[in-house]
Amino acid sequence: MMDDKPKYKISEAAKILGISVHTMRMYEREGLIVPYKKSTNQRLFSDKDIERLRCIRNAINEEKISIEGIKRIFSLIPCWAIVKCSLKNFEYCSALKEANRPCWTFKHENNFCAEKDCRECEVYNIFNDCEPIKTKLVELTFMNSIKVKEEEIK
Repeated sequence: MMDDKPKYKISEAAKILGISVHTMRMYEREGLIVPYKKSTNQRLFSDKDIERLRCIRNAINEEKISIEGIKRIFSLIPCWAIVKCSLKNFEYCSALKEANRPCWTFKHENNFCAEKDCRECEVYNIFNDCEPIKTKLVELTFMNSIKVKEEEIK
C-alpha cells in the first residue's frame, strides 16, 4: 500500500515526475489532483499523489486522452452510489447536475459531502492506481449493479 503522508514539496514532486511546477499547478487547477495544503498554503504531495499523477500522465501520453477528456471521465464516476447518498442529497448536489468535471471540484453545501475531505474520499481515490480507466469504470458499474440486485432480493 502506498504512503499517503504528504511529504514532497511541489518542486520535488514535479522533479520526480519529470514535469514542470507549472504543469503540476495546472493539474490542480483542472481538478485532477487535490494536494495537501499546509496552513501557509504550501502544497505537499504523498507517494499516493505521485502515483495518481503518473496515471494521469500515462492517460495523456499513452492513451492519448486530453485533460478535458480525463475530467469528463472522472465526472462520470457514480459518486452518489459509492458514498451512498440519500435521495434528499440529490437536490443539493451540483456534481450530479453537471457532467463536465469531477465531484471533488465542487463546493459541497447542504449535502452528504459537505463535511468530507476530498483527499480522503473514496470517490477521489478510486483512480489512484494505473489500472486502465475503462477497466475501472466497468468494474464500478458491475459492482454497483450487483449491489442494486442484492438490495432488490432483500
